[in-house]
Amino acid sequence: MITAIATVLLALAAIGTVSSTVFLILSLLGARKFKRDAALQERSASAAAVLPGASILKPLHGLEPQLEENLESFFNQDYPSFEVIFAVDEANDAALPVAQRVCRKYPQIPSTILITGLPPWPNPPAYSFSRMAGKARFEILVTSDSDVKVDGNYLGAVVPPLLAKKSGMLTCLYRGFNAGGIWSLLDAMGMSVEMSAGVLTANLLEGIKFGLGPTIVVRRDALDAIGGYAATGEYFSNDFIIGNMIAARGYEVVLSRYVIEHVVPPMTFQRMWRRQLRWATGTKYSRPKGHFGTGLTFAVPYGVFGLIGALLLHEPLVALAFFGWAILNRLTECVAIGYGVARDPNCLRKAWLYPARDLLGFCLWAGSYLVSNSKWRRGNFELMPGGKIVMRDGLLRPQS
Repeated sequence: MITAIATVLLALAAIGTVSSTVFLILSLLGARKFKRDAALQERSASAAAVLPGASILKPLHGLEPQLEENLESFFNQDYPSFEVIFAVDEANDAALPVAQRVCRKYPQIPSTILITGLPPWPNPPAYSFSRMAGKARFEILVTSDSDVKVDGNYLGAVVPPLLAKKSGMLTCLYRGFNAGGIWSLLDAMGMSVEMSAGVLTANLLEGIKFGLGPTIVVRRDALDAIGGYAATGEYFSNDFIIGNMIAARGYEVVLSRYVIEHVVPPMTFQRMWRRQLRWATGTKYSRPKGHFGTGLTFAVPYGVFGLIGALLLHEPLVALAFFGWAILNRLTECVAIGYGVARDPNCLRKAWLYPARDLLGFCLWAGSYLVSNSKWRRGNFELMPGGKIVMRDGLLRPQS
């Protein structure tokens, strides 16, 4: 019996070791492509004679760590012409006074705050984007989450690639910024390494056909071609689906050279687990085949399988080889992708923690196959095949 268990564990370890090694190589090649493309984008931006106006659309919902600092960063842009539009669901939202204070601090920047009321769609941010787009003055629409921070070169980096007629949308990688605590740090490292490695590999193999929520920039003609933000209102991963829809219309989706800083709030293990599990479950329904394959991109779980299987067969050198390679694999990925591409300093200083994050990521991936319901904002929802969501209980405004 022990021999049979050990054989199964070693077989799984061998498969996972090969697949995670291939994934590491692909992510490193993807990183090289990203840096080449970034250099081309930078030269093209420098050569741009006229930069179009841009409308920054920001939905707000509650207080978040360093919210005021995050919002201010979008006003401090070295860019010729832009406006900032905020949207909150209700007038008693705690984020509203913060947004009002920031708008007053920068009177020279055109800004608007909308109170939209409860959303009639299952995806609240999609409704907010739709309402803000209706007020936007410009043809370039920059949607961005409230928990991200940028520097003054942000608009100058993300807008120029959309001057090419074939380009309809742009999105950005992001690094996690830990606002406090070990669980927040592991969450943040997952953004910088695991998420970035997956995006770089996708960009290498087939190009980008999705969006990443911290920043999505669209041209209005491309947005109109899919039916506006309303087309994404019934999907959980509205960022993923808008890129999917725009790419299906024949537009190119560009991966920007700019890397966003995504602020991760202090969290308990339970909060971190629920948040990550919600995202993983959404991905399972949005792109089921890709999500299933993600299970083969982790390294440490297969190193553990190899360690246990080989020790059961009294093969300590084989055990050490499996486990040692898994650790080296993830340390390499952490430094090369998390620090080398996402520029997250924790991925250099605290790379020794990343194998634990890799094991956690595998557990979240496995856990996503055990749930189909989740809690988000004001209610509980059920995810459906194709990534659509159905509210089972919660607050939505009845559609007229």
